[in-house]
Parts: sequence; C-alpha cells; structure tokens
Amino acid sequence: MTRFKLQVEYDGGPFVGWQRQDTGLGVQQVVEEAITAFSGETVRVHCAGRTDAGVHARGQVAHFDLVRDDITVKTVRDAINYHTKPHPVAILQAEVVDENFHARFSAVEREYLYVILNRRARAALSHGRVWWVPGPLDAAAMHDAAQVLIGKHDFTTFRAAVCQAQSPIKTLDELSVTRFGDEIHVKARARSFLHHQVRNLVGTLSAVGFGRWTKADLKRALEARDRSAGGQTAPPDGLYLMRVGYDEHATGAKPFVSEDVGAEDE
Repeated sequence: MTRFKLQVEYDGGPFVGWQRQDTGLGVQQVVEEAITAFSGETVRVHCAGRTDAGVHARGQVAHFDLVRDDITVKTVRDAINYHTKPHPVAILQAEVVDENFHARFSAVEREYLYVILNRRARAALSHGRVWWVPGPLDAAAMHDAAQVLIGKHDFTTFRAAVCQAQSPIKTLDELSVTRFGDEIHVKARARSFLHHQVRNLVGTLSAVGFGRWTKADLKRALEARDRSAGGQTAPPDGLYLMRVGYDEHATGAKPFVSEDVGAEDE
C-alpha cells in the first residue's frame, strides 16, 4: 500500500464544494474518479479542508492510498490531470508520504486569502473569483481593526450556525488587510478555522471599511459571542485556500517536484 499526497488547485465555481455530495458535483468526486480511471482501484481521497461551494483553492492538500506499487508520483500527477479534464481541477504536485500522514489531521497551519475588487466597474475578467464591492473601502482602517481578532478567542460571533466544530475557540495567528490597486487582499492564517469564519470576518471588516463600524465595535462583536452581533457573510467567490502547512519531518514526505511545473509558491 502506497500513500500519496497531492497539492490541488481548483476553481470552486462549478462545484458544490470539495466534498462528494448527492446534490451535485464535488471536487473530491472528480479526483477520485480520475484516480480510478488510471489505476483501476476505488479510492477515498481525504483533504486538508473541505471548502464550500464557490470557494477556490491554490494549495489544497489531499491524500489517498493505492494498493498497486508500480505507479510513480509523476504518473499519479499526470494521469489525474488527464482524467480530470475538462473540469477546472489540477494536481500541481504529488509525493509519496508515510502511512501516518493525514492531509487534515497532520496539518499544523492553514492560510486563506480573500480578494475584494473595490472599484466602481464590475468584475469582467475576474468574475466569480472576487467579491465586487463598488463603494470605497478604507483598507488601512480594516487592517487596524482586524488586529483585535489576533490570538486565542471564542469566535462564536464569526461561526456559521451549521458549524460542527466541538469548540468555537480558535487561535488566529494572522489577519492582515492590504490594498493592491483596485484589489483588497485579506490574509488569514491559523491552525484551523470554524465553518464560514473567514467569510464572516471579511464581511464584518467591510463594515469597518465603509466607516459604519469602528475598531471598538469589532471588539464588542467578538466579545458578544453571538453570531447576530457580527456583520454579513462575504460571498464565497473571493475566498482561496492558499496553503496548508505540515511538519515535513513528521510526515515522512518524499517530495517530487515536476521538471516542467517547477517549485510551487503558495
């Protein structure tokens, strides 16, 4: 039995999310069926974070096991990419890892990026991949206010009602807001996140950007531990899972970097 670790990129627009579902096509189903198509084995693919419908990934991580021992990592990457066509899913890198590695439970850090298009003209080339906000936002004020959320807190105010996490307490290591021309990038980094936590944080920070909320208002919302005290939920379009961090010494990963793809930079 060989365990393979994958770095996966996808456009979440056409999918019901990562997870295989009866209500529509999930990214998981596309990858699993691609693996079966070239290997002849029925597999279960586990991911680092189950993204929602419309959420994208540049650095999703997944793993699966194959009984066959004659398949190389290059074949795994290229064969999956061949069989996932025409779906917007790509395997950027494949590695053989230790049997104790788990894409979700071995992760020590996750990084998300949320992209806001902040201009009067609607999105054309980036439609479906950003949150278009036509009114002017003060990114500096958003960043300053966001710093009250850094650290270990009860994030109930920013937690979806359907969240299945056992505890609302999470440690947010980074929450930064930076303007790049017409785009505002919100970067969130933590070991793990609650369901809709990043989107709820971004939606609430937009109220600060519009001048409707202050830094003190955001702090009071956090301390209220009540979802109704928070702001809106930002749409999924602008959210990207950028990177999942692991202790490579613990995973036993044996990396393969493609000769034609080059080193990945998430």
